[in-house]
Amino acid sequence: MKIFIGLLVLIAVLMPSRAAWAQFSMNIAGYTVKAGRQEKVGDKHWVLSNTVELEREDSKLYADEVEFFEDEDRAIARGNVVFNQGKNRIAADHADFNTRTSLGTFYHATGIATIEPRRQPPRPGTAFTAPQQTGQANDVVFFGETVEKIATKKYKITNGGFSTCEQPTPRWDLTADTITLNVDHYTVLKQAVLRVKGVPMFYLPWMYYPTHEDGRATGFLLPVYGSSNLRGQTIHNAFFWAIDRSQDATIGYDWFSKTGTGTRGEYRYNFGGGNSGTIDSYILNERQQTGDTTQESQRSTTITGNMTQTLPLGFRARAYANYFSSLYTNQTLNTNAYNTVSNTRSYGVNVAGSWHSFMVSGIFDRQEIFTSPTATQVFGSSPKINLSRAEKPLFPSAPIYFTVLGEVSHLDRLATDNGVPIAGQDNSVSRFDFNPRIRVPLTRWPFFTVNSSIDWRDTYYSRSLDDQQQVVNVPLNRQYFTLTSQIVGPVFTRVWNTPDSSYAERFKHSIEPNFTVQRTTAIDNFNQIIQNDTVDFTYGSTTTYTYGINNRLYAKRRIGAISRPVEIVSIGISQSYYSDSQAGLHDPNYATSFTGSTPSNFSPVKLSLQTTPTTGINVSANAEIDSTTRELRTVSATGTYTHGTWARISTGWTKTFFIASLPGFNDPAFLNHYINFDSNVHTPDNKYGVLYTMNYDILRSSFLQQRVSAFYNAQCCGIAMEYRSSNIAAATNGSVPTDHQFFLSFTLAGIGSFSPFSGGLGGVPH
Repeated sequence: MKIFIGLLVLIAVLMPSRAAWAQFSMNIAGYTVKAGRQEKVGDKHWVLSNTVELEREDSKLYADEVEFFEDEDRAIARGNVVFNQGKNRIAADHADFNTRTSLGTFYHATGIATIEPRRQPPRPGTAFTAPQQTGQANDVVFFGETVEKIATKKYKITNGGFSTCEQPTPRWDLTADTITLNVDHYTVLKQAVLRVKGVPMFYLPWMYYPTHEDGRATGFLLPVYGSSNLRGQTIHNAFFWAIDRSQDATIGYDWFSKTGTGTRGEYRYNFGGGNSGTIDSYILNERQQTGDTTQESQRSTTITGNMTQTLPLGFRARAYANYFSSLYTNQTLNTNAYNTVSNTRSYGVNVAGSWHSFMVSGIFDRQEIFTSPTATQVFGSSPKINLSRAEKPLFPSAPIYFTVLGEVSHLDRLATDNGVPIAGQDNSVSRFDFNPRIRVPLTRWPFFTVNSSIDWRDTYYSRSLDDQQQVVNVPLNRQYFTLTSQIVGPVFTRVWNTPDSSYAERFKHSIEPNFTVQRTTAIDNFNQIIQNDTVDFTYGSTTTYTYGINNRLYAKRRIGAISRPVEIVSIGISQSYYSDSQAGLHDPNYATSFTGSTPSNFSPVKLSLQTTPTTGINVSANAEIDSTTRELRTVSATGTYTHGTWARISTGWTKTFFIASLPGFNDPAFLNHYINFDSNVHTPDNKYGVLYTMNYDILRSSFLQQRVSAFYNAQCCGIAMEYRSSNIAAATNGSVPTDHQFFLSFTLAGIGSFSPFSGGLGGVPH
């Protein structure tokens, strides 16, 4: 009863107000004006009160009172002022605005403006990137002592801030003395402070940030904070230049409290048709560091990139670079453990094409492996040109096929110190190789195949080895024939149907024996050949018998809308017998051939396993067993599990075993035993996630590196944290000390994300 009476009272109160509001309506300077009361105090001076509404086109203003100066195009609104224009709205205590332009100043104001949906930019491959976008419209909430509307979507805010969180208490906001908020273009802040849950996170005296509707506006990106034992506190910022739709560039600056400063430049392009590329350069100016060891001041350079380019006449060029001038800098600056332990730099270019049945390629490449901070072993080709003719029948009616391979190359093999070749350690050689081949398939049965071939090889070397195995400038020519017969079968198969199985409709088991016999004629000058790759490893006057058996299990499974056979398990075992025991030390088909072990007529027994029971599970393993001691030489295994797009777990294990009686395996210094683990799991909606990776040295009972990252994404912001430790002193001969790094990253809806330098938080969704 009380509620009913209360409603009657409320209606009675409101009805007169509504009636009064409806009593007055007029047009002033193009505005439709409604008010409960109007008073004309001058020729073109009006005072409107009692619920005032002004409307023109897409603009509306509501207030308790409006003083209208018609001849000045000016209006002063007081009390509960609300101004709407399109999707944008401002509420204030009072306002003074231009009635012709709809621009003006709002006092003690709050507002909301909409950033239109943005196209998702291509994911850059660098640590600092263009803003990551959501592809959805974002509302920017802003507030200030004064909010001056200076254009349709441009505001100047004094002593205020803004956020994309629409909650009553935003999870984050950026405040500043003055803010120029140009929606869909840029934001400039002076004396800016970022607060998360009310807690100040960082301060900048000046900040410029692009908020362009296509996500690729020229401007400064958000700053980055990081921490490292070796580098100290880190502040990073970058400038992004959207050159046009097909290319952009980023210039970044790093400040390290312990080390010095760094400058980064990245250029990306994609012109379509397979013409694309990225190049990233970094210059680090390091101060002298003292501590357990002294690191002298230096300037180091890192260049990485890749490029593909189409050329006339059907040719295509590819180039790559992974170059660093300082090994120490590369191993201490990287946050990726695999790059940290790497001691190799490389670069190269390849041009390839074909016409009719001929294929040609030209390669220039160089790889340098550091053996100390200044010494390297150099491998490469400058250049290598390959020409080949596709296999074709010699006679129309006879199954005899002919092909030919040719190579002209200069192979770089030398040692350097500080880039200067070391005398007596230059094994570089020019090589000309010619290799015609005839192949004859003797059977065409699916269960039993025999393929025979004969090769003739003629190779010219510009240099050779003398009796003391020293390189001399004496040319050498090598010629030999190789006769090969490969037999597969008889193949035994069994097929059985499983119509009631939910896994597969049908299974097929195949047992495939295989046997190869190969005879290589004499190579009398083998000990004089400078051995660089598999072309040079052939050992003459040898007959090699390779025998083995493969077991394969297939399942006909429904994948998508159709059923198809899939190999789910493959198990193989093989071994070779050499008529000359020395040949086993030069066989590239076995991973442990070049370890300097005792010569034997029998190769190691090679075991292999590959299984893919589902599209999300893949496991492989390899092992080699010494034929003399019957002990394991090496074993390795990898496994990967993937569940949809939100879970991926992989692990790997490798071990070299100690064999007391076998040279090459009886020195503990050359043994290894490692396990690695990598996981990335997050909820299907990408709200929560965890990433963990580690590399563990089982032999020395120590972690080479560990990395753990976790993230949480809310409606309008997210947070990601990462901790990483590395201890690669043993892998780098003590040149790189232990390091601990911590990164904290924020994602702000409509604004972008903070991400650390040099790859930290890589793989963590934002």
